Amino acid sequence: MWLSKQMKPAVPTADADLGVTTIAGDSVGVMTRGEVRALPVYGPGGYVWLPESGGAVLVVKGGPGGEEQCVAGMKQRPMPKGMRPGEVMVYGPGKNSIYLKKDGTVVLEGTRIAVEGDLTINGVPYKPCTCGELEA
Repeated sequence: MWLSKQMKPAVPTADADLGVTTIAGDSVGVMTRGEVRALPVYGPGGYVWLPESGGAVLVVKGGPGGEEQCVAGMKQRPMPKGMRPGEVMVYGPGKNSIYLKKDGTVVLEGTRIAVEGDLTINGVPYKPCTCGELEA
């Protein structure tokens, strides 16, 4: 009986924490309860993201004692009006975004949209219209 009174419960630890990035890039620094540097960045498959300095990010802790940490993501922006389950929106700085809708629609938004490589529309190679141009 006296032994059970001598034992103290373990101090609870968090397996995840909210932090603010202090160093941007693919190996970031994050301030949670103290600053931790050179954290790897993880994201969903097929998605590449580099956190900006000053952004609020989720830090996941693992390994024995929680000493291994990584940045796993950040708070989502508000979802587009009418977004349905299963739809995906990828966005970057400013108003750049790609919205993949359930009905097959792809919405591209940006100040400039560049297509590199061959472009086909309904299986037909795209050729710019030369309508109205004067021949030399």
